[in-house]
Amino acid sequence: MIIEGFRYAAVAAGIRKKERLDLALIACDRPATAAGVFTTSLVKAAPVLLDMERIRSGRAQAILVNSGIANACSGEPGMRTARQTSLLLARELGIDENLVQVSSTGVIGEQLDVSRFEAAIPGLVAKLRPEGFEEVSRAIMTTDTVPKTASCTVVLDGQEIKIFGMAKGAGMIMPNMATMLSFVVTDAAIEAAALQQLLAAGVEGSFNAITVDGDTSTNDTVLVLANGAAANRKITTSDQAGLAAFGAGLGSVLRDLALQIVRDGEGANKLVTIRVAGARDYAAAKQAAMTVANSPLVKTAFFGEDANWGRIIAALGRSGVAFDPNRVDIGFDDALMVRDGLGQGKQAEAAATEVLKKKAFTVFIDLKGGPAAAEVYTCDFSIDYVKINADYRS
Repeated sequence: MIIEGFRYAAVAAGIRKKERLDLALIACDRPATAAGVFTTSLVKAAPVLLDMERIRSGRAQAILVNSGIANACSGEPGMRTARQTSLLLARELGIDENLVQVSSTGVIGEQLDVSRFEAAIPGLVAKLRPEGFEEVSRAIMTTDTVPKTASCTVVLDGQEIKIFGMAKGAGMIMPNMATMLSFVVTDAAIEAAALQQLLAAGVEGSFNAITVDGDTSTNDTVLVLANGAAANRKITTSDQAGLAAFGAGLGSVLRDLALQIVRDGEGANKLVTIRVAGARDYAAAKQAAMTVANSPLVKTAFFGEDANWGRIIAALGRSGVAFDPNRVDIGFDDALMVRDGLGQGKQAEAAATEVLKKKAFTVFIDLKGGPAAAEVYTCDFSIDYVKINADYRS
């Protein structure tokens, strides 16, 4: 989707591997309203720390992102690099360096070579164009097998507002906020506080509801830039209609990207929705669902297409959520395997096994202990997941 005022570019800077796109830029023709959500890990990469500092202004004009090296656990040299690279870009664009957000993804513990950025940034800026978003979506990939983009159009008072986003992520995915990297641009006119509010809400039902392997990244970042080119009435925190309309659109883009990440999970073959109902509150339902979604035994059973409900109820038992095991129902799509804590026999197991052969299915769990429900999204654990992560740095 082309959005007026935004341009994109990517080049091969040789950051870790030669002849692959690994340095990307998203630039706006004016300072934009900005919002961000970042990793909750105590171990935060240098770009995350810098972005968290700068996003407080609610303004940004460019996002510089590299793949290959994460600039995480890189100490003071890593912070200097983050600032130096943002300054190099700011000078080339002719903007305030505080309007530059930086992001990195890749191997943890290695230092970035600033000279690679010095050599590549002039050509990167010269290459900027409105149609360059596809190259950017590829340049930010690491173990991803496909680029991930999503878009939608929202109508507010008869005025069209466009929203476009991209994301990368396939492993180290159980962010307590977002995937490793996601960038969204929009032509909406919206105040910073309202944008931050809607981003936080949208992330809860999207990136906060996915897990590939239960590992939170040091670099998780979601950034949204809104340049106001749609010339709609400015959406504020008191504009309930505007918040609802734009929030729904932003949420749909975030959820689309989140599900693409799960589908592209490292070595994944299946997209699995875990739905827990009958919990005392939403937090309990979410906790129970995430525990099941992160269980290696459950996930390997999905890969083997083995309807082993014992692994599911065992995961629930260690989730920390209170429930009565003698009341629990468990099923796969429309195949009920367990009623009130008891298996329903070979016929039910055969029906559930057929469900597990699908590329996408839902595990439903009813705790029968309250009014709340939650959904999270995960994938299976395959042999390829181990192979990919056994030699990731090579």
